[in-house]
Amino acid sequence: MADPELYLEQHRQQLVVLDEIQRIPGLFQLLRALVDEDRRPGRFLVLGSASPELLQGASESLAGRIRFLELGPLDLREVGSGNFQSLWLRGGFPGSFLARSNAASMDWRESFILTHLERDIPSLGLRLPPAQLRRFWQMIAHGHGGLWNASQLAASLGISAPTVRRYLDVLEGTYMVRQLQPFHANLGKRLVKQPKVYVRDSGLLHALLGVRGMEDLLGNPAAGASWEGFAIEQILAAAPSSWRPTFYRTSAGAELDLVLERPGNLKPLGIEVKLTKAPAPTRGFWQALEDIGAQGVIVCQATESYPLAKNATVLPIQEIQALMAMS
Repeated sequence: MADPELYLEQHRQQLVVLDEIQRIPGLFQLLRALVDEDRRPGRFLVLGSASPELLQGASESLAGRIRFLELGPLDLREVGSGNFQSLWLRGGFPGSFLARSNAASMDWRESFILTHLERDIPSLGLRLPPAQLRRFWQMIAHGHGGLWNASQLAASLGISAPTVRRYLDVLEGTYMVRQLQPFHANLGKRLVKQPKVYVRDSGLLHALLGVRGMEDLLGNPAAGASWEGFAIEQILAAAPSSWRPTFYRTSAGAELDLVLERPGNLKPLGIEVKLTKAPAPTRGFWQALEDIGAQGVIVCQATESYPLAKNATVLPIQEIQALMAMS
């Protein structure tokens, strides 16, 4: 790519795949010109490890000329539902999931974290101290699934709240963490306004927490939160992009881990995630379903699905695809 214009002109009739596009952000202006000269779709397949917001010039230069698809790590549909425990423990990055042992998987993930902090993030033109960013990432892991509190994190790290916000944006923009926004509606209820923050890949979460095996995981106080984040990622990987994910929580204790707002006249799906085979939902679950008029679903480790009430169903993690067909 020493002379990208010459090279790309020579391959006008071929599909050109540009991998790790974030390393040469100046290509976006050239791609815009080439696309405008010839509007045939599918001439370029652009791959990158960061969101358009972090890729300088991606969304602005190619507005109206590009379609973005987010490809996550391996999910249950790809590895088979019988492998859900291994996928939960190791996460969905192929090098980790397919490793010959749990120890080799952990080695891969620890190396990935180091490389991401010391090489991938600087390659985006972001000059952030790797050691401090790792501490921040570990704090996110220890508060996995909790409400975002910039002031508390800033005080712990000895930095400003805007700097903490910047760190979160970078990890979110490189698909390492997810912010789940709260449900908003005029219900006359006092709703939580802060987002919840999750480490998106369960394997990276466990590496940051030092969890090396299934026994360690099941005996860890973070096991429930880890399972919640894992289930949410599996659900969102299977759900249509038009479904809006939020969570619901009121000051009175009504709560749903995930709300899927669906287009049309379909009821929202109110989802609670439980690390058990025989879930017993709390009063707050039933109240939340009533508040927003949702169809309730409890995702857990049950061996089969069954109705819990007229407006609620228990669904094993292996059968989450059934969510897409619910009325």
